[in-house]
Amino acid sequence: MSDALEQERRIESHLNPPASYDLADHPVPTGREEVWRFTPLRRLRGLLDGEASDAHLKWETTLPEGVTLTEIDADQARELELPPNERPAALAAELSGGAMLLDVPADARVEEPVVIRLTGASVDDLVWGRLLYRIGAHAEVTIVLLHGGSARYSAIQSFLVGDGAKVNVLSLQDWDDDAVHLGRDAIRVGRDASVKHTSISFGGDLVRMHANVEYAGPGGEAELLGLYFADEGQHLEHRLFADHTAPKTKSNVVYKGALQGQGAHTVWIGNVLIRKVAEGIETYEENRNLVLTDGCQADSVPNLEIETGEIEGAGHASATARFDDEQLFYLRSRGVSEKEAQRLVVHGFFNDLIRKVGIPSIEEKLLETVEAELAKNVLKNV
Repeated sequence: MSDALEQERRIESHLNPPASYDLADHPVPTGREEVWRFTPLRRLRGLLDGEASDAHLKWETTLPEGVTLTEIDADQARELELPPNERPAALAAELSGGAMLLDVPADARVEEPVVIRLTGASVDDLVWGRLLYRIGAHAEVTIVLLHGGSARYSAIQSFLVGDGAKVNVLSLQDWDDDAVHLGRDAIRVGRDASVKHTSISFGGDLVRMHANVEYAGPGGEAELLGLYFADEGQHLEHRLFADHTAPKTKSNVVYKGALQGQGAHTVWIGNVLIRKVAEGIETYEENRNLVLTDGCQADSVPNLEIETGEIEGAGHASATARFDDEQLFYLRSRGVSEKEAQRLVVHGFFNDLIRKVGIPSIEEKLLETVEAELAKNVLKNV
């Protein structure tokens, strides 16, 4: 890499601190920092303190032929992974002891999804996670991560996607009501590779997820999708960063969320950095929130940082609203009950995004989960 390009890549976004393994570079936040001001720090229950722990989540895996999962030590992980740029990820790298490495060989066409199910036993368990996914050049694979049970869990994950590869990643946070989960998914997209990354949050007391993308060469594409449904008292936070570090790359972000119940709080922070070297790129970020009851709060902040005017297109959109009165009136005027009308509106709000997931079994589960969430509050009170 040339000195000029290396200097270019050291330019940092105001919403993404410099990467470092040194914990001194990631002090304990006070809540006044821009990247922490929406997060209720008191509810993190020790995840920022740096206490060592030998607790683990229960692992269940489905590994198609040719895909391997091995344990590597901390030094090997550091040679491969994308370094942490926030305190929880740095702590996970420091305290996990080692890492799990999933390998998909070059040119592999993996027909069945790779499934990793992680289950916690108790919120008293403090668990540090470190996972790496290495996808070889021109491979095609779907990876499904399922989180459930209860724990206080902080994880750093790196997805290293080879040139020309095609990868579909889905991470589902369906924890018990008392769980706390801080996660960072860092993705490096190879030349002419494509990545779809979907983050879905339903369960947990507090969930704060990052998806960060950078590009190892021209022609890479990233589609970042997300869906969340917050109930009474829940805090669900999703933060996105697309770092266009190569020319003629693409990123498309679509996140949708619904809120119901007193104290339900969602946060979506989107950010795209278009560097001087990233000429000819295309990017768009969109966040939509549907507030179903009183007493909810949805924070949505899209950002664009542009350092070159030689781009194909860049934009963003954000909206937070209640039920569409016109839609409800239209349905009610045709004999649809109020309960059924609200159910149809919510399903319509989520349906197009769910159908983009690309994993039929997960899509059906998501539709069922949306129905179950509605039954908790909105439909019950009609």
